[in-house]
Amino acid sequence: MMRKKRVLVVGGTGYLGQHVLQGFSEIQATTPCDLAFTHHSNPPPPALLTAFPHLLPFHVDLKTGQGFQAISQTFGPPDVVINCAALSVPRACEMDPAASMSVNVPSSLVNWLLSLEESNSLLIHLSTDQVYEGVKSFYKEDDETVPVNVYGKSKVAAEQFISEKCSNFAILRSSIIFGPQTVSPVPKSLPIQWIDGVFSKGNTSEFFHDEFRCPVYVKDVVAVILSLSKRWISDGKQTKLLLNVGGPDRVSRLQMAETVADIRGYNPSLIKSVSASSVDRGVKSPADISMDITKLVQTLGVTPTSFRDGVRWTLSTEVKS
Repeated sequence: MMRKKRVLVVGGTGYLGQHVLQGFSEIQATTPCDLAFTHHSNPPPPALLTAFPHLLPFHVDLKTGQGFQAISQTFGPPDVVINCAALSVPRACEMDPAASMSVNVPSSLVNWLLSLEESNSLLIHLSTDQVYEGVKSFYKEDDETVPVNVYGKSKVAAEQFISEKCSNFAILRSSIIFGPQTVSPVPKSLPIQWIDGVFSKGNTSEFFHDEFRCPVYVKDVVAVILSLSKRWISDGKQTKLLLNVGGPDRVSRLQMAETVADIRGYNPSLIKSVSASSVDRGVKSPADISMDITKLVQTLGVTPTSFRDGVRWTLSTEVKS
């Protein structure tokens, strides 16, 4: 009998990490696999372990690589590794470039994978739309990367490191990820829930009309990861893939707020339109890093959810919970 494939989610207690673990748990009937995840800043949340009791948690320090050896011994060499771990707050990266590089460039993870004797794993690494300069619309994967801040630079360095060292990988340049809260709620504020929270109290807020992204519904990102994983598990063909992973709509922060207000029936006068240049965020932010997702759609046959539908589904799950 074939052994079950081993899937490791690095950064499994974060927002995307938890959704990925949930996604793999939901396909156990058709794609049975052993699941493990790493955590660092906080112990594994009880709610996560209760919801998915088959999960194996491992404490790992990405800066030093401490903890990977225990995974080799207890879990075994993984067949698929999804790296969701990152210092992803641009302002925090700006203040501590060294920490940003040491966490965001997954050198300890990659070196550990290369050291495994029976290493034959697919590395799925989450990158960002902030690798692009932001001076035009709908960037393609082969456009030059000219990041304007430390966060973007650390993610470009990570892409280069993986491309040079690994023979089997998929790098996913993700936009803002939005969607329902996780099984164990994450401390960071989620974009749609934050906007909804402001308006539900009747508060006005300022939103940039001149910064554009292609926000992507979290379950679409999970679908991309599951599709790549299943493909590798079933056909074992090595790949070197770089994909833009965004939603189909180019929207400003202002349009994001307008969509939430429209769906919820809030008074549009609560929305104040301002220019991004009017606020000092302590970090440079690219103006338009909307992405062309043709390659994603053609390569994997996924059709990402429209922004409006994603917001509607996000808000309807918030009401239920």
